[in-house]
Amino acid sequence: MKIGSVFLILLGLGIAAIGGVFSILMWQSFQRAREMHNWPQVQAVILSSEIEEWQHDEFSPMEYRMKLLYGYEWMDEAKTGERLTSRGNPWSNKKNAVTKQLEKFPKGAKTSCYVNPARPDFAVLKPDSKAAGYSIWFPGLFVVGGIGIVVRAALKIRPARSVH
Repeated sequence: MKIGSVFLILLGLGIAAIGGVFSILMWQSFQRAREMHNWPQVQAVILSSEIEEWQHDEFSPMEYRMKLLYGYEWMDEAKTGERLTSRGNPWSNKKNAVTKQLEKFPKGAKTSCYVNPARPDFAVLKPDSKAAGYSIWFPGLFVVGGIGIVVRAALKIRPARSVH
């Protein structure tokens, strides 16, 4: 057995495994986003809208994020939410970008939010993007390429047939 072929088989398996892991993660992200887009939308009112500042230490740059509070009604019960997306409200070191985004949600503005019917206290103003599902082909290339490397290397290991 050639050591080079064994190396190529292990390399191909590693590449295919990494591609497989990323394919699975992207599929899960797509499924979560697709589910969120099917959550019921209800009317919401922005109760407060401001910029929150945070600095890790005196040597770190200042970071900013939107601090939102919105009210909505679910099954005749008043609820409040704080999340822009399922991951919360992202931090940024660009105050202008956060200020510009905050202008879309002024206090008193009416908007809609997506409510998780299984957990009505969990609502978001923006559902996750389905982009991961449209991009899953990319890590899929690593799976196919890794399997191709394994097959080519394995074919070189087989002894050549003798012709009589």
